[in-house]
Amino acid sequence: MKHNDWKEVANGYYDKAMSLAVLFLLFAFLVSPKLEVKPYERREVQITDVEEIPPEIREKIKPPEEQIKPEIEIIIDDSDMDDDDELEIVISIDKTTINPFEPVIAPKIKLGETPKLVIYDDPPEPISRVHPKYPAFYKNAGIEGPVWLEVEVLMDGSVGAIEVIGSLAPGPGGLDEKAVEAVRKWEFTPAKSGGTPVACWVTFPIEFKLE
Repeated sequence: MKHNDWKEVANGYYDKAMSLAVLFLLFAFLVSPKLEVKPYERREVQITDVEEIPPEIREKIKPPEEQIKPEIEIIIDDSDMDDDDELEIVISIDKTTINPFEPVIAPKIKLGETPKLVIYDDPPEPISRVHPKYPAFYKNAGIEGPVWLEVEVLMDGSVGAIEVIGSLAPGPGGLDEKAVEAVRKWEFTPAKSGGTPVACWVTFPIEFKLE
């Protein structure tokens, strides 16, 4: 009875298996198609027509909501019109950028910008006066007389800018300063031109008299 060593049998098949594996790889390399890897190119396509949009994307696009336009009924009475008269359509309302819901902010009035020469029919009249304080220092010194002021009266009757054009005692705490402080609290009926209030300048003295 003959006995064979399994290591010798395995070694004999090893060379044959390696040869078949190498042949199989060479055959697969020669027969398989060549693969080329191309870099990704991004292309932007501008679509101008709805029909050009793919159906799967077109289904996801929501149509714009239909805006309800107000309907205004216009009634034309043509009883006084002749047969030869024609209606002329005039568009007088254009688009506007004004928001009707925003509050209207009146422009700020800059004091002293009223022209010195303003023509008016009715002059401004004082309706509320405040007497100036007479400091004891000037009383004891016997200083008295007028302080001439040029006062800007605005369209609402309030006092705007004040200029001293005839000084009596200038400086801080002086009679000029006291006269300006008092007149700034006055109220006037505004000047009017053709019934319309206008801003103007008026000139008058503030008297300081010893009792």
